[in-house]
Amino acid sequence: MSSGHYHNPGFLALVHDAKTRVKHFGIEEFQRLAASGEPFVLIDVREESEWAAGHAQGAIHIGRGVLERDIETYVPDKNAKIVLYCGGGYRSVLAAESLGKMGYTDVISLDGGWRAWKEAGLPTEE
Repeated sequence: MSSGHYHNPGFLALVHDAKTRVKHFGIEEFQRLAASGEPFVLIDVREESEWAAGHAQGAIHIGRGVLERDIETYVPDKNAKIVLYCGGGYRSVLAAESLGKMGYTDVISLDGGWRAWKEAGLPTEE
């Protein structure tokens, strides 16, 4: 889970702690889910500038800062399968934990995030 960004120890501790309580999977598991035909909602929780520079095809954008405020508008079904991604898989873990506290029962954080998506050659759009 390394990236070009330096992450402070307190932030990493928070993420690693949250990761013990939330579902997460890598890009291969995501590809299996996508191929299965099972419905899911793909949400990009990155900042607006990151989204504008490119994002996963078919994703919707709900930035981390407004996720809790806006999630019920986009995904009213608390049992819907939701896959969250960010730049490298850190912020999405915290976002997944937060949605779990709001009663969402099937939230998954994508390990590696946008970086893993691009490395896997999955479809993107701007």
